[in-house]
Amino acid sequence: MQLRYDAIDAHLAKGLAAIYVISSDEHLLVQETADKIRKVAREQGFLEREVLTVERYFKWGELLAANQSQSLFGDKKLIDVRIPSGKPGKDGGAALQEYVRDLSPDNITLITLPKLDWATQKAAWVTMLQQAAVYIDIPLIERAVLPNWIGQRLGAQGQSADRQSLEFIADRVEGNLLAAHQEIQKLGLLHPQGKLSFEVIHDAVLNVARYDVFKLNEAMLTGDVARLVRMLEGLKGEGEALPLVLWAMAEELRTLLKLKSGVAQGRPLGALLKEYRIWGPREKLMEPALRRVSLAALQAALQDAAQVDKMVKGLRAPKFGGDAWDALLQLGLRVAKAN
Repeated sequence: MQLRYDAIDAHLAKGLAAIYVISSDEHLLVQETADKIRKVAREQGFLEREVLTVERYFKWGELLAANQSQSLFGDKKLIDVRIPSGKPGKDGGAALQEYVRDLSPDNITLITLPKLDWATQKAAWVTMLQQAAVYIDIPLIERAVLPNWIGQRLGAQGQSADRQSLEFIADRVEGNLLAAHQEIQKLGLLHPQGKLSFEVIHDAVLNVARYDVFKLNEAMLTGDVARLVRMLEGLKGEGEALPLVLWAMAEELRTLLKLKSGVAQGRPLGALLKEYRIWGPREKLMEPALRRVSLAALQAALQDAAQVDKMVKGLRAPKFGGDAWDALLQLGLRVAKAN
């Protein structure tokens, strides 16, 4: 059965299942969810814990043996299986299926995985785990929902803040959920319950954001100029490779131009999105961006990208002054400020 991560408390209150699977790249939420399962397991007599980490030379027979062996002290056992790569391979996939078919009633099993790619999600071992286990697929906490997430966490410790304050915190912890958790805890230690003022939050919260080069395009597509500027400054400060940033922006511009040209020729946007394999959150960004940005603006932006590429390679680009990071900002703003 599929279970939302925020429904785990209600589920555990009704009793433990034989096997749990947690899949996510949000390490904080994986840890919190797994800790809740382990805590209830201990309370219900699963006092021994065997941790198996699947690395390069892992022997899958160890997993099958763990399921069949008895605890040294006769206690019920929690088998904690960690697959950091999310790719157990052919032997591992077969072993996991065999394991699920022969679960011991004396054990609880907890399997943790990263977010699985589309192809891996279709594998037989994943399908079997989804059918046999309580399967908890935890989504990334994206920037759009981060302020609400922070507000909920503050509320859990008896504090609250206005929207401006929540956005301020989100700006400073974006891409670093563990840091967000730590900053929220710090506010709980420093200040009493109740509503926190913007001044209090401003003085307490550090700038611990980690910027993802591929999230830069999100700011460009939505026309969020302040976020675009902040992310480029952050990427520059973190020493991100200029060619990678330019490549990511140029690829997005090429995609927008293909979509814009296709729509201008009368093709349905839905068919174009499918053709170019655009889905999920990115799909939702495309239609408003295409309405906002003209075909001429996209063509000019791609010409500018070629000029920035010269600068990245140390060549002269007459159109741009300053350094390549300034030119990248101007390139992003051409799309973000279009209307």
